[in-house]
Amino acid sequence: MATEYDVVILGGGTGGYVAAIRAAQLGLKTAVVEKEKLGGTCLHKGCIPSKALLRSAEVYRTAKEAAAFGIETEGVSLRFDSVQKRKQGIVDRLAGGVAHLMKKGKIDVFNGYGRMLGPSIFSPLPGTVSVEYANGEENDMLIPKQLIIATGSRPKMLPGLEADGTYILTSDEALELERLPQSMMIVGGGVIGIEWASMLNDFGVNITVIEYADRILPTEDRDISSEMEKLLTKKGIKIVTGAKVLPDTLEKADGVSIAAEKNGKKETYHAEQMLVSIGRQPNIEGIGLENTDIEAENGSIIVNEAGQTKESHIYAIGDVVGGLQLAHVASREGIIAVEHMAGLNPAPLDAALVPKCIYSNPEAASVGLTEEEALRKGHELKIGKFPFMAIGKALVYGDSDGFVKIVADRNTDDILGVHMIGPHVTDMISEAGLAKVLDATPWEIGQSIHPHPSLSEAIGEAALAADGNAIHF
Repeated sequence: MATEYDVVILGGGTGGYVAAIRAAQLGLKTAVVEKEKLGGTCLHKGCIPSKALLRSAEVYRTAKEAAAFGIETEGVSLRFDSVQKRKQGIVDRLAGGVAHLMKKGKIDVFNGYGRMLGPSIFSPLPGTVSVEYANGEENDMLIPKQLIIATGSRPKMLPGLEADGTYILTSDEALELERLPQSMMIVGGGVIGIEWASMLNDFGVNITVIEYADRILPTEDRDISSEMEKLLTKKGIKIVTGAKVLPDTLEKADGVSIAAEKNGKKETYHAEQMLVSIGRQPNIEGIGLENTDIEAENGSIIVNEAGQTKESHIYAIGDVVGGLQLAHVASREGIIAVEHMAGLNPAPLDAALVPKCIYSNPEAASVGLTEEEALRKGHELKIGKFPFMAIGKALVYGDSDGFVKIVADRNTDDILGVHMIGPHVTDMISEAGLAKVLDATPWEIGQSIHPHPSLSEAIGEAALAADGNAIHF
């Protein structure tokens, strides 16, 4: 059956379903094609399930440390099957919410594999979507005036270290663990690797992180990376940086062993399981790109600031276009694409305004330029830095490690970047994000009255510190 739509969205992940909702709000007849489950990677294999596990790990750690708060506990134990059950309950509840939103917006959802066709009897333009069904039902043909590609990404693998689900895992398999291993080797010290290292360590797993770059979290501010390594090491996590794993040395027997080379020397590492966490790869294969003039580079679809591909009626958003592969970025890109289709002239996405969060223990968050990036761009800097150890609420909370760092231009007083590591900073970063949107200065943040006692006082004090006026340090 062939059906015409104003907008068809290929992929029902965070970017895709948000774009669909916005299109419906604008009165556009909309369809979503999703081969698995609405909500995509973020809801089912990424953001939500991993944060649910991180929360259970945090509660378990806190319960074991309760004596520090004057509370005696006995027999604290971990029921990992219950942890997984709670995680799945959260995912299922949110998935039901997304399905409800599709019905509320009168958005048609096709549960099949979508593939773009070239010019055909259905349309003189490429982009008609053929929906293929696993049960062998006849294909549906969706004929859109506009099309959005939102097919997301998958874990990237190292040749020779492909996931087998037993010894070698990606985050996909790790989320479905039925029991915790005694030890885990994590190849990759980026955001995902560090979150898993923190979580598994809190659950009692012996962790070794092997990172190719000279530091973990290499895209974050160097001070954040250094503090994170110090605090994770203090928790008992072994971190090896500047090391290249050698897949040809891999052995799977009584766990997994592999050698890594650092400074010309090789050392062998062993663990019960290995988690490969070296980034994500856009899903652009098998969706019919070859039937269009759409161009890709380094595995990512090339788009303009509105999300348009070389085929002006076909847009692409989210992980398939590379850049910041974050759920909130995909959502905003989806809204921008739909509003551009509707002629609303939306402002393009500014990467400098995108908050980035790491949900480990400790948490880290940032927005804007790192100190190194700002210096490379030729800025003369002034920096304000304030530790949580000087914040009363942090001491009350029982977590006073970390700091807030503000990077500003000395000549213009513009805030260039804000970087945080410590308790609840993934919630606090929104204040810094708003400050960036409003082009605030450190002085203006310092003049904002922060409630006492609160963790957010560290932001105000760091802003004052940029001009040498911090009060409590």
